[in-house]
Amino acid sequence: MLRLTRAAAPLAKSWIGVLPRLAVSCGLLLHTTVAVSQASVRATPVELLELADRSAASGNFRRAEQILELLIRDPRSDIHNEARSRLALLYERSGRDRDAALLLRSILDEKPDTSAVRIRLAMLLQKLGDDDAAHRELRAVRVTDLPPNVARFVDRLAAAAQAHKPVSFQVEVALAPDSNINRASRSDSVGTVLGDFQLEEGEKSGVGATARGYAQWRLKLAESLTLVSRALGEARLYRESDFNDIVAGVSTGPELTLGGTTVSFEAGGSQQWYGHERYQQVLRLNGTIVQPVDRVSQLRMDVSRRWTSDQLNSLRDGGGLGLLGRYERALSPRLAIVANGALDRFEAEDDAYSTWSWSVGLSAYREVGRMTWNIGAEYGSLESDERLEIFPKKRDDRLFRLQVGSVFRQLTFGGFAPVARVIYERNASTIEFYDYRRFRTEFGISRAF
Repeated sequence: MLRLTRAAAPLAKSWIGVLPRLAVSCGLLLHTTVAVSQASVRATPVELLELADRSAASGNFRRAEQILELLIRDPRSDIHNEARSRLALLYERSGRDRDAALLLRSILDEKPDTSAVRIRLAMLLQKLGDDDAAHRELRAVRVTDLPPNVARFVDRLAAAAQAHKPVSFQVEVALAPDSNINRASRSDSVGTVLGDFQLEEGEKSGVGATARGYAQWRLKLAESLTLVSRALGEARLYRESDFNDIVAGVSTGPELTLGGTTVSFEAGGSQQWYGHERYQQVLRLNGTIVQPVDRVSQLRMDVSRRWTSDQLNSLRDGGGLGLLGRYERALSPRLAIVANGALDRFEAEDDAYSTWSWSVGLSAYREVGRMTWNIGAEYGSLESDERLEIFPKKRDDRLFRLQVGSVFRQLTFGGFAPVARVIYERNASTIEFYDYRRFRTEFGISRAF
């Protein structure tokens, strides 16, 4: 107990909010007592929460934030999570939606079954323009046993879960050690109808830099109709610039919401550069339907038509038709699975470059503490219509891909978190030129959501 003279009483009262801070710094946030003459004032964590509420109600948001930031350090789960929840509300009121979402996520890291917090997080993600993440949180909350009125609210929220933020973006940068940056064959030669030819270069390993960016702009045209425009880019850069791979693209189109179903159409184009050369230009039309299957799962179907201009070899010019299906399901608040399948037909100027391909994949996302782990595997096939005249066989590939990664949210700073991935690829082909193995890792930072 700290005793002060009566003359110092006004000063003690003005510093009553500072003493808890000193107590927290010393790890002694059990109670704070100030004695003025013969009277004592005791501030418990509950009273400090009330003081923070009164400070916010009177417009002193800075003092309220300071008190709540201190209470977050309290070792007791019920205290620091309540402080996180109230601080998230303050952040929302001041427009700091991303900071608020990070606080709510930290509560769910400890208490994944807290439905009210997960619903609030879904609404924030919706405001931030991250539709996919918002839908994932809503499916996760439906796994829990909700009261009927809350379940109906979640249903309405899911049906109307369209982003309100007109402009949003995502970005990721990483270092990427790669065992085979040029996807070269392990064979020293390739068989042809004229005999074996030596390959000029084999596998090249190196450490590159990867940068990915995605921007979205939304213009609401009517109650259920939105114009959505997107821009994306990805660059894989190496010391040997001949293997640099850069892609940039834009698209735009309407998005219509009909009850729980979302239907969208878009037209766009992309340009790819490989090394120092313009490699490929693609124009695309795409239609998408996203349909809830039940309370915890959804199905997405994409149909696309594309026209490709190969700027290195006109015989590879042509058009393609693709079909993609994706099924997502929440098994628990911490575990979700995704299954996908794709079918593609490409008709080129030369039948040897015309192909049929398909792929299937399965992945899982699991929250472990303040980390999100994911593991996924994909298997596919590609077969050409005819053989190139120089090769004795037509191309027939089998591709296997395995990826394991994690986002480390406990190290989040400024809305970004460290991310790590390990990727293994094995493409077995009847043509040695396309037969390769590749082991790639990525270490970088990404948005936390």
